[in-house]
Amino acid sequence: MLSDWELWACANHVLQTHGDKAPLHVAEQIGALALAGDEAGIRTWQAIAERIIQLSSNASDKPLH
Repeated sequence: MLSDWELWACANHVLQTHGDKAPLHVAEQIGALALAGDEAGIRTWQAIAERIIQLSSNASDKPLH
């Protein structure tokens, strides 16, 4: 499993790369890992997904300047 810092960095990268399609990208990754039977990979992407949700909700709370 990646460190907490690495998970946050991955979540931020996925958001910057995929924007509002980030959840779709995460779902595709989890689906592919599920088909491959990679439980550790699934847990990693689920942890990234949780951080993406947190980053997205934090971004919507901040006022635009």
